[in-house]
Amino acid sequence: MTSDATRPQLIRRDDRPEEKVGAHPLNASSEMHYVSLGDLVGLERIGVHVIRLPPGKESCVYHAHAAEEEWLYIVAGRGIAEIDGREHEVGPGDFMGFPTPSVGHHLRNPFDHDLVYLVGGERRDMEVGTFPELGKKVIRVGREAWLVDADDLEPFGPRED
Repeated sequence: MTSDATRPQLIRRDDRPEEKVGAHPLNASSEMHYVSLGDLVGLERIGVHVIRLPPGKESCVYHAHAAEEEWLYIVAGRGIAEIDGREHEVGPGDFMGFPTPSVGHHLRNPFDHDLVYLVGGERRDMEVGTFPELGKKVIRVGREAWLVDADDLEPFGPRED
């Protein structure tokens, strides 16, 4: 890791590293080409990424967050955002924000050109994500995560303060 004294605070477009390619393990149509801009300048509490979805590809899987807020800003192209069970065509300049607990959301590109967007969000020590269409939850503590069937979770009761 680069020390704070030598880490750049400005990343010029022409100086960005090549895109990485990732996919969500629960969606065979997921294919995201991305650069983690926040990592390049040393941001630790928030993530900021520029993502490119090729035609016919999807971001991840329809999901909701319990603890981490997330936002998306469309830079170029068109896509379909599924938000709280409804589909919306989105394009350049459109912004989506998901305060917690969030409604379900997902982004896909059924069009002929790349969809490019910025996405950012919190990086908390713990998060619970819900995949409502799959009946699953992911529980993350630090860098460890567990995928569980939502039906297998037992209510533990309200917390007493």
